[in-house]
Amino acid sequence: MSDDRQPPRWGITLPLPGLTIDRHRFLVERLPGLGYTDVWSAEGGGTDAFTPLAVTAAWSDTLRIATGIVPVHTRGPAVLAQTAATLAQLAPGRLLLGLGASVPAHVTDINGIPFDEPFKRTRDVLRFVTRALRGEHIAGDFDTFSITGYRLPHPPAAPVKVILGALRPGMLRLGFAEGDGAITNLLFPEDVPKILHAVGPQPPGKELVVKVFVCPTEDTDYAHRATRPFLAWILNREPYRKFHEWLGHGELLRESHERWAAGDIEAAQKALPDEVVDGLFISGSPEECRERILRYHRPGVTTLQLYVSLPPEVFVSRARLLDTLARLGPAGG
Repeated sequence: MSDDRQPPRWGITLPLPGLTIDRHRFLVERLPGLGYTDVWSAEGGGTDAFTPLAVTAAWSDTLRIATGIVPVHTRGPAVLAQTAATLAQLAPGRLLLGLGASVPAHVTDINGIPFDEPFKRTRDVLRFVTRALRGEHIAGDFDTFSITGYRLPHPPAAPVKVILGALRPGMLRLGFAEGDGAITNLLFPEDVPKILHAVGPQPPGKELVVKVFVCPTEDTDYAHRATRPFLAWILNREPYRKFHEWLGHGELLRESHERWAAGDIEAAQKALPDEVVDGLFISGSPEECRERILRYHRPGVTTLQLYVSLPPEVFVSRARLLDTLARLGPAGG
């Protein structure tokens, strides 16, 4: 387990909202100098998770690349293993594969794939992929799919860590028991000890990644307008609703849930208390944000992964963008 004397890794999610992936090379090349160690990507209804990592591997020979997360329903198990193995050839020893159940809106609503048995599917894909990446031949029945027979022709020479997107104890424990750890998100700093308690003591080498949403601007009205719709949408997805009920925030979110269930989306957004918006999508000057990001670092947290939503004025020049990320990140102190 890490301790307070051991600094966390710092990752940033790419592409940055508002900047297409082809315009990121200058940023990727500068990130190590700003203290960032990782580039992460995610997958829902926009950019796929793997292309940003492939170009990052081409542009940097030091940054770790990681998915956080790839849904387990939207690609076949062998395709996931093949893709990870191919990326590992570009970044040997620097790939972390984050898998997860995602939410029905990303699996069923836009892909037409049933969101069936998310825990079992995640467990089965984790078991398949970890074995495949070791070069094993796999055949037989899993609870949620059957494999006639498969072996990766070129398994990675260096190990690939596989972690799970996890919100509640079952998935957290699965990630640490059968994988290399977990990534969690959309929680308050004071919730981190409950996550760590659910995980329990873990040997060195396991990962606990906390994804933090950041909007570095002192214009509070802008920050709220930019982030409140997303927060209302995600917090009213069933996995996140149950997550916050488990964390003890059910009453705090009750009115938003009721308005959303009644079909009044605008009222559900307005019903989110400011303390929720400010706590789950932090804003302020880059220095203020950095101080609040560091509150998520507890013994056992290995990586702070930032999702950064930048105000429009930051994009006026590369220098302004780099300065903001420098002040926000590990070099800012």
